Amino acid sequence: MLTEIHFLLTYKCNFECDHCFLYCSPKSEGTFTIQQVDDVLEEAQKIGTIKTIYFEGGEPQLYYPLLLESIRRAKQKGFEVGIVTNAYGAISEEDASLWLEPLAEAGLSVLSVSDDSFHYGDESENPAKIAREVGSKLNLNAFPICIDPPEVVEMKSNQGEKGHAIIAGGAKFRGRAADTLTEGLPTRPWQELRECPDEDLLTPSRVHVDPYGNIHICQGISIGNFWEKPLSEIMDSYHPDHHPICGPLHKGGPAELALALNLEPDEGYVDECHLCFLSRRQVIDKYPEHLTPKQVYGIK
Repeated sequence: MLTEIHFLLTYKCNFECDHCFLYCSPKSEGTFTIQQVDDVLEEAQKIGTIKTIYFEGGEPQLYYPLLLESIRRAKQKGFEVGIVTNAYGAISEEDASLWLEPLAEAGLSVLSVSDDSFHYGDESENPAKIAREVGSKLNLNAFPICIDPPEVVEMKSNQGEKGHAIIAGGAKFRGRAADTLTEGLPTRPWQELRECPDEDLLTPSRVHVDPYGNIHICQGISIGNFWEKPLSEIMDSYHPDHHPICGPLHKGGPAELALALNLEPDEGYVDECHLCFLSRRQVIDKYPEHLTPKQVYGIK
């Protein structure tokens, strides 16, 4: 049952992180208008099961007036409202209060802040920490999102044999991470990657909506376009078996997807996301409605 809608309010971001699912950067294009936001919110009300609305990106605060009004309208329609941000503007407590207080007054209740070495290096007192401290004082549910660079550690099997395992620290090897973070990491045979560990492809509880109208069940996999058909109709008619990408993934994970697409995978991949993302990118021109937008795949 669908309970959350996450707006990719903009693909633009002031950072260009190696681990970004969406290949966001200062040059990325695509931003909602307030009318488009309102259209999605009205449809969310009609569905009846949606409880929570998130605004993220990219960096949603790059378009602060749009973010503020979007939060206000979502709250007025009865939704719990959260944002995902890198909090770049919180350079002091006073500055953090300048942008957080209006958001809280508009109806924001959840503040998810990216706070890791990809964003702020080793800074102990950075904008993310300042934003969380100020957010907590404003009675927001403020918490960090911390993704560490992949770390390889030596481990032993049950038989005492040496092997390797990856402690990914939350990194998913899709988007830019598939190109920037995988070098030198141990891999698994592609034939073993037979499930999607992160997404419920049969009965999703949340989807992402981007400025182009795409309904993402996972970043870069669209199950329909909101500007062409109401979200309620898209969700009612969705079944993974009717989708050229979700069908094989649901049946047998990325390994099945590679077979269904008649690809010739390399011997090994870091994880399921790694094989899935690279497989999808190989056939992006064959499935333009389902694998979109191209910029999420690092293609201009």
